[in-house]
Amino acid sequence: MVDRICLFEGIYYSRLLPLVYFRPQYDLRCGILTLREKVRLYYPDIPLSLHCRNYLQDSLQQQNQHTEVNKISGDNCLFINGRVIVDSKFVEQVSLKGPDTLYVKGDSIIAAKVTGSKLEELKHQMHDLFTHSDFTDLVKKEIDVKMVNYPWDLCTHNRDQIISDFNKLMELNSGSMIKGKVYEGAHLVNPGNIFIDEGAKVKPCAVLDAEAGPIYIGKNTTVFPNATIEGPAFVGNNSQIKIGAKIYENTSIGEVCKVGGEVEGSIIHSYSNKQHDGFLGHSYIGMWVNLGADTNNSDLKNNYGSVKVIINDEQVESGSMFVGVTVGDHSKSGINTMFNTGTVVGVSSNIFGAGFPAKYIPSFSWGGAEAITSYDLERSLEVAKRVMARRKIQMTEVDEKLFRKIFDLTKEERRRRGMPN
Repeated sequence: MVDRICLFEGIYYSRLLPLVYFRPQYDLRCGILTLREKVRLYYPDIPLSLHCRNYLQDSLQQQNQHTEVNKISGDNCLFINGRVIVDSKFVEQVSLKGPDTLYVKGDSIIAAKVTGSKLEELKHQMHDLFTHSDFTDLVKKEIDVKMVNYPWDLCTHNRDQIISDFNKLMELNSGSMIKGKVYEGAHLVNPGNIFIDEGAKVKPCAVLDAEAGPIYIGKNTTVFPNATIEGPAFVGNNSQIKIGAKIYENTSIGEVCKVGGEVEGSIIHSYSNKQHDGFLGHSYIGMWVNLGADTNNSDLKNNYGSVKVIINDEQVESGSMFVGVTVGDHSKSGINTMFNTGTVVGVSSNIFGAGFPAKYIPSFSWGGAEAITSYDLERSLEVAKRVMARRKIQMTEVDEKLFRKIFDLTKEERRRRGMPN
């Protein structure tokens, strides 16, 4: 029987950049929960170890002081690829008992149950990224589960994951579905499919429409008057849905966010703001991002074709008709900014000005369509500290060290585009 689960990072983490510069893959959100939180939901009684790239180790340990990072205790471990979406289908197919087994989907490692000398060998390799060669000599079994390969996959799976997470969480919920305050004049459509947590407020004339899917409103969150939320949708703890906001289906908004305007089929990770009018569609927005008033993105090409996206300086065919903008942590857009279909914005960039900026904007960029240069590291750090302080969070020495490390890691992105470092 498995006595330890290890969430691990593999060599294909780079396909999820820039979203994973500041975090391991399993800390991305899809649905209500992050990929890691889904593991805890389905395996609540098994201790968890976290494997990550070396430069993330100190930061991850700081955030998870009572969790093993890049080390494993125990004699029987289930390794789970950090890009896997763990759900009931995964649990049915991956056994916690029996012989050591490598679970795969095509060429991708899904999970591996490992014991004995092989596990001891892997314990000494925790500072490397895992590949197929690390799990040789195991019985191989093909299974069919969901996994995330590129940023747009998170949005593609978001609808099903909101529903799946909601149903699982409601199984564990005790008491009323409506724990917060719903003001007179607010409208709940299909209230049996709506969860409103303690301290949340739904103000007069707000509409929560759960006919097409569930709606989950977190603790101490406020839905302001005349805002409309269509399910499936999730709004995390301590967030605000602004007056007149239009939150369409398949949208997840994380903790401590302020969101207005029109949002559809998108994920806003946490601690990010889109307070004003403007459209955000089929997009993933990282942490500490601010989208200026009337920022808009395209998520559909005029010819209704599959969207191509630049990942790691290579153009990738998404296979999807709808792909919006991917924005890394700590980036900002000025008022009236326009992002073309499938645009990728790196971390800590400041984008502004008329016209459409390039479809790939390197990390630590400053400018827009007319001209773009590098964003000075010290200035970007100063702004990041100021933004975090507004949410009563202090940037630690570990945080600053990570910030500086990512600036170094992204120098090649800027160099390839003739930008100074």
